[in-house]
Amino acid sequence: MLTQSPYILYSDGNGNIFEDTSLYVTGRTGWEAIPVAEDEWIELPQGGQLYELPGRRGIGIDVKTGEMRLCEKGWAVAAFIPPAHTGFYLAAYETAPDAPTLPLFCYTAAGWLNEKFYVPCIRIEQDIRQDCEGYDESVVESGVQKALEIYPHNRLVQHLANNCALTYKCPAARNYFLGRWECPIPSSPACNANCVGCISFQPEDETIVSTQDRLTFKPSAEEIVEYTVPHLETAPYPIVSFGQGCEGEPLLMWQTIRESIIEMRKHTPKGSININTNGSKPDAVRELCKVGLDSIRVSLNSVRKHIYEPYYCPNNYTFEDIIESLRVVNGFGGWTSINYFVFPGMTDSVEEYEALRKVIKDTGLKMIQWRNFNIDPDWYLGKINVTDTGEFLGVKQLLELIQEEFPHLKYGYFNPPIERIKGNYEIDFAHH
Repeated sequence: MLTQSPYILYSDGNGNIFEDTSLYVTGRTGWEAIPVAEDEWIELPQGGQLYELPGRRGIGIDVKTGEMRLCEKGWAVAAFIPPAHTGFYLAAYETAPDAPTLPLFCYTAAGWLNEKFYVPCIRIEQDIRQDCEGYDESVVESGVQKALEIYPHNRLVQHLANNCALTYKCPAARNYFLGRWECPIPSSPACNANCVGCISFQPEDETIVSTQDRLTFKPSAEEIVEYTVPHLETAPYPIVSFGQGCEGEPLLMWQTIRESIIEMRKHTPKGSININTNGSKPDAVRELCKVGLDSIRVSLNSVRKHIYEPYYCPNNYTFEDIIESLRVVNGFGGWTSINYFVFPGMTDSVEEYEALRKVIKDTGLKMIQWRNFNIDPDWYLGKINVTDTGEFLGVKQLLELIQEEFPHLKYGYFNPPIERIKGNYEIDFAHH
């Protein structure tokens, strides 16, 4: 544990980062900058990165006077913390009127002390599935080569190879080509939500760009079954997942998915079949459960309808449909997770906490994946029209309170394989 707060960081605008030892770093929650407790800092995990935030000045606490003031030396700095970690505070800064909107990444507070970078966060997931030291680029490339030879006509394998694994370095796609764990099944080019922070589609008039290109075709059940069955048969702790965060909504393709699940299960009983979705079509979810869907992960920015809907801008579905989808899977004895976008000051607000407790009780929710929200904080709050985020608990406190009240609820960052779901939850992934 740290004995003092870390110092603030700033960038010279040319990619060089310095510390300013006249200021301690602060963290942002909602619209406010506040001091961060010493016990909330950990060393920046491997795979973490630092970003400069153009047009923004960091907010620090003067080491001598204890007053808050701006760091005038350069641009503010934030950290991207790698998957498996959940941040407690955003970077705190003041934004100039002409500052550009930030790209779709997470912006966690970061500081410097004793020759090390620190961030306020927790490792929420023990699974090493996406740790950066687990990837050897040359092994990934030979895995891609091999798969393209085995499946020369499969458009999904080509998409996962050329776009996902080689261009975007997507950890899930890379794991597939390494023959292990979770295998992605991009399923849908279209979507029935218009998320403000969509990473695969942004309107022409928006200044930010989407970080990935969406699938351009509708895969067939044959294409899906062809490469997923061998994965279920041979991979350690195998799971196949319809729908990824970088594409459309898989439930719009539910008939194809249903057909795929039936075929997969004709060939193999192994592994787990999951869908990552916005949960918009409970009737479709019911049909998928009937043929063998094992788990669902529903993504949302909030469990409050009035915060959810202005962000997701749903077409022909409502917030209530999502809750119903979770209930449906729970009714079939399946595994239910939410992919919960953590925004300090919003996610840990007292009002959101009460709403979350209700959802857990109503749906029998089994897991929360505490995901850092990849979005410019000011832009997000502006888009959903939130000027006051209300009283907050602190993300760390929220995690503790929910765990205390619901001891059976699992925390994590990834979809667990069936082995973990069935009780051997704390698998030691390091030794496989």
